Amino acid sequence: MSTESISDRREHIRSISVTALAALLGVGAALASVALTGDLPVDTAASDTRALFLVLGAIVAQFVLFNFTNIYGDDEFGMKHHLFITFMTFAMWFVTWGILLTAESTA
Repeated sequence: MSTESISDRREHIRSISVTALAALLGVGAALASVALTGDLPVDTAASDTRALFLVLGAIVAQFVLFNFTNIYGDDEFGMKHHLFITFMTFAMWFVTWGILLTAESTA
């Protein structure tokens, strides 16, 4: 019974770590996108592809980091994990960058 609780706790900590890293890198990519497109008008900044490359770089960096640190160990790092990390990072980037672009247009 105690080995199950240790394994469950490890799984829980790993899930929190992966989610937190995806969210933080998404917000970081949004802040970098604003810094990169800060001198452009809002309509032009919103359609700038350089910002999209930033979020794609953040997503790829996570896959490299997870493979390098072996955070998943012997467990399978499958399609579900790839989709989750991609969605979380993109969603946090999209929402944060949208808020920051809207805040700049009203200021």
